Amino acid sequence: MPRSALANEGPAGDTAAMRYDLNQIETFLAVLETGTVTAAAARLNLSKSVVSTRISDFEATIGAALFRRNAGRIAPTEAALRLAERLRPALAELTAATDSAAWGGQNGALTGSLAIAAPMSFGTTVLSPILARFAAAHPGLEMRIDFDDRARDLAREGFDVGIRIGGARDSALIGKKLCEERQVIVASPDYLARHGTPLTPADLSAHQAIGYTHLADSALWQFRQGPRWIAPRITSRVVMNNGEAMRDMAIAGLGLAMLPSFIVADAVAAGRLVQLLADAETRLLPVMAVWPPVSPLPEKQRRFIDFLQRALSETFAAT
Repeated sequence: MPRSALANEGPAGDTAAMRYDLNQIETFLAVLETGTVTAAAARLNLSKSVVSTRISDFEATIGAALFRRNAGRIAPTEAALRLAERLRPALAELTAATDSAAWGGQNGALTGSLAIAAPMSFGTTVLSPILARFAAAHPGLEMRIDFDDRARDLAREGFDVGIRIGGARDSALIGKKLCEERQVIVASPDYLARHGTPLTPADLSAHQAIGYTHLADSALWQFRQGPRWIAPRITSRVVMNNGEAMRDMAIAGLGLAMLPSFIVADAVAAGRLVQLLADAETRLLPVMAVWPPVSPLPEKQRRFIDFLQRALSETFAAT
């Protein structure tokens, strides 16, 4: 994004009466959204002193206090909140315009920066090679990639795009379905030798399961029965927040696991896990790209989402 100064005319037509730049605006919004100078500095990859100086300079330029400071804490003023409401869409429009200009003048190459958040297991197992291809195709684009199973606050933490499995649970985000993935039930041969093999969904109530921290058992363990979905009573002995860790617990014989097929495919092929109830219909998990509402969507985000949709469709069509 260009960093050239913006000028507004003063009362007498003096364009030098009020001068500020995009660095100050971005820094102001980063502090407002993250809530602290420290977090804003980490997002922008700047020192805290630079962030503080930019905020002070911006306040002096516009002649208004934007934050109240007290005992190391910082809180936005009413003026800051009103200003942010107008600056966010204006900055998004400017970003989209400059991205579009750069795209049109560089044979399709993207520039600027793109921050992406995705679940850990899906990121390391599926996304990494796709992201590498996209990065190689656009050497002028800086990419920040964060793999974490928590649903990140995209706007507050400065992410342009998030990947969610199971749908977007934040109604404030815009979403696009990229593909769908089937869940499968697995257990180790050792576990099945000790506890028997369930033959119907109802049999699962007699078994121990490995639960997922971010989803209730009744929402995870669902099966279609005629026109409706049923959820047998499940007892989770171990509850974890990561799909690969759940897979490893299942391999160790600690219980049954319901996981997306991409996490367990290799273990099933190697005989370390056995797929169960293959004829039972489980829920398809939508894989979604989500992003904070921005209009128009910047070129870099639109093209990344389209690239990701094509790549994931090819990946899952081949499995």
